Amino acid sequence: MRVVLAEDLFLLRDGLIRLFEAYGFEVLAAVDNGPDLTRALDDPRLEVAVVDVRLPPSHTDEGLRCALAARQKRPGMPVLVLSQHVEQLYARELLADGSGGVGYLLKDRVFDADQFIDAVRRVAGGGTAMDPQVISQLVARQSSEGTSIGRLTKRETEVMELMAQGRSNAAISAQLCMTERAVAKHTANIFSKLGLAQSEDDNRRVLAVLAYLDQN
Repeated sequence: MRVVLAEDLFLLRDGLIRLFEAYGFEVLAAVDNGPDLTRALDDPRLEVAVVDVRLPPSHTDEGLRCALAARQKRPGMPVLVLSQHVEQLYARELLADGSGGVGYLLKDRVFDADQFIDAVRRVAGGGTAMDPQVISQLVARQSSEGTSIGRLTKRETEVMELMAQGRSNAAISAQLCMTERAVAKHTANIFSKLGLAQSEDDNRRVLAVLAYLDQN
């Protein structure tokens, strides 16, 4: 799998390069600033981008703005944000186009190499990988009762939050202490309430997550 990496801290950037290579990834570019990232994201071979939010020269939201611009030119381009902070406005904007292939992880909450690489691969495949803390901040303000999201029950909302983390039905079942059949039923209810037509289940899960996060 071919990855573009944007991280301005040398030690972290070098460590991520070594990690990716150890798991069989090809690092097309590893950059430390916005202009170089913009050029790297134009590479048609790119399969996933792992991007820090704050890059030179602005040291504010340079990385995320570059990623958003690249997704406008190439809709659905997989982007995993790896940041120290939750930038709520830009996280919502990243999710807003509804095309999938997005993730947002916090650096100080990544504790396991296998789980991190799994998140990168999931995003590259068009799925989602959202840190629970990111989700909790994005959904801090509840949707109004008149929206489709507002019609989800408390249990359906719990299932939805775990789906946003990229959890499988089996993992959701274990987390919420319910059967997989019950999880499947809740998932079907979520699809129905969000008005998602029949399609591949994985695709509907991504669309449901994006709708959920975009409206909260």
